[in-house]
Order: sequence, then structure tokens, then C-alpha cells
Amino acid sequence: MKTFLLASAIASAAHPGSAYARIAQVSPVQTIAEAIRKATIEPEGQAFINARQVYLWSDGALYHAYTAPGMVTDIALQPGEALIAVAAGDTARWVIGDTTSGNGESKRTHVLVKPFSAGLSTNLVITTDRRAYHLHLTSAVKGAMAALSWTYPRDELLAYQRARAAAEAARPVSSGLSIEQFYFGYSISGDRPTWRPVRAFDDGRQTFIEFPVSIGASEAPPLFLIGSEGKAELVNYRMRGRFYVIDRIFDVAELRLGRKKQQVVRITRGLGKRGQS
Repeated sequence: MKTFLLASAIASAAHPGSAYARIAQVSPVQTIAEAIRKATIEPEGQAFINARQVYLWSDGALYHAYTAPGMVTDIALQPGEALIAVAAGDTARWVIGDTTSGNGESKRTHVLVKPFSAGLSTNLVITTDRRAYHLHLTSAVKGAMAALSWTYPRDELLAYQRARAAAEAARPVSSGLSIEQFYFGYSISGDRPTWRPVRAFDDGRQTFIEFPVSIGASEAPPLFLIGSEGKAELVNYRMRGRFYVIDRIFDVAELRLGRKKQQVVRITRGLGKRGQS
């Protein structure tokens, strides 16, 4: 039975119309051509802003740029992006150069391409300090793209997050406070992790715990109030920039982080007067 099945499989593979034969007939050239076809991104009408085609950036994609003789197509890179090198497959029948616009943070590099004649095709690789662009250039008698550029969703998200964090850090921790209201007579003891608070103080109504700038790069420790019997209880607080704001005054509190080897920092309030440290 096994011999029969093996013989049938061999016969099927040898048959020109079989699935085995079709798989075997796919050459590496065909595989590459199909992969390039799928990776190529064509211009879309809704993606034009005035005369510029705006592609969505995707690493490894191949962007199609349509050109025409006597016309310059402008390939605009991301503002602030520094050009490293430009390489084309055919440099004999294409004019390729670069220039810049703007200055400072808005300075922008432009790679300019122009074919000598219609019916040409080549590839273009642009490397910068941020990424590598891959383009497919074709030329025709008409239908040239005046300009093309990209949007970068990941970079825009990171920029938004940084701007939001900076705005949050710049916000006042609280309003309507004066130095005469502050009491700084808090002692900080215990372990010395990277997040150990710089100081603690209150205004008679709220307590503020100030952390080092590095708190944003590490996990923030939860805050516990320590009662007269030494029992720890979670307390409501909020984070403003690098401050914990607690809507009450406490005598003793602890910041605790970790499970097996817990780091504990104790904050104890003294008995001084307002405005004293």
C-alpha cells in the first residue's frame, strides 16, 4: 500500500498539470517579481495635497515615482532629516541631484530627478540619518509627478507624546499657593532607589512629594500611609509632572516597590511651623 501511494505521488509530481509541478515551475525570478509587485505603492488621488503626492511611510516599501523628460520631480524628505547618500541603477540616462529648503529645525532635503527620455525605468535608493527610501522611477511622455513626500505616523505619535509630557511637566503642581503656607519639615529615610524623592512638603491642606527628573524613566512606586498601629493603607493621590499630590496631611507614609526584594522609602512629617523647614 505504501509503495502504491509513493508511486502515485511521484507520478502526480511528474504530471505537468499537477500542483507539485506548478510549484516546482515557479522560478526565483517570478518570486522576486511577485514580491516587488506587492511591495510597490502607487500614487492615489486622495493622497495628493495640491500637486504633491503624500505617501504613508512604511519600511521596506517600494514607492513609484512617475517622471517625464523636461520635467523635474521633487522628492522631499522629512524636515530635519539629514541626507547621507543617493544611488540610482541608471545614472547615464537620469539626472539626479539634491538641494535643501528652509533652515534650522524646518530645514528639508529635496532629491531632484529628471529622465533624458520617455520609456525609461530604474530604481533609486536614498539613505538618511533616519531611514532608507526605495523608489521605482519610470518615465513617460506625460503624467509626471511634480513632487512627492511622506507622512510618518510613528514619529508624529512620538512627537505628540513628548509635547504632551512637556506640557504636563510645565503645569503648576497647584495654584493659589505662597511660600508662607509651605511646611518643609519632612524627613526621608530608608532605601536609596533611583526614584527616591527629593523632598516632601505641604500647604496645610495638601501634601506634595517631589521626585527626581528620572522618575519618568522608571516605574513609579505606590504610596502607603502608616497608621498609629503601624498598619499600611493605600491612599488616593495623583501625579502632576514629577510630584505626587495627596489631598490630606499625614504623619508617616511609605513608598514601596518590588516583591521579592522590596525597596521602601519612608516619609515622616515633623512638628515645625508653617514656612519652616
